[in-house]
Amino acid sequence: MANASAHDPLHGVTLEMILQELSAHYGWAELGRRIDIRCFNFDPSVKSSLQFLRRTPWARAKVEELYLYYRRTTPPAN
Repeated sequence: MANASAHDPLHGVTLEMILQELSAHYGWAELGRRIDIRCFNFDPSVKSSLQFLRRTPWARAKVEELYLYYRRTTPPAN
């Protein structure tokens, strides 16, 4: 079981952490352009986005996919 979490790139990363990092990097407008969901395009906030994404698996999967892409393509901060 411990080995499974070692291979999961999202292990230990909360959805809130993902949203904060993506919104800081891309901004809400760009997030809404990349993933066309209402909570990113109309009066966006972390709280409303968390509520929606926790209830909507397909949207959460898209956000997690974008986060993994962002982590692969962005050099680590020193």
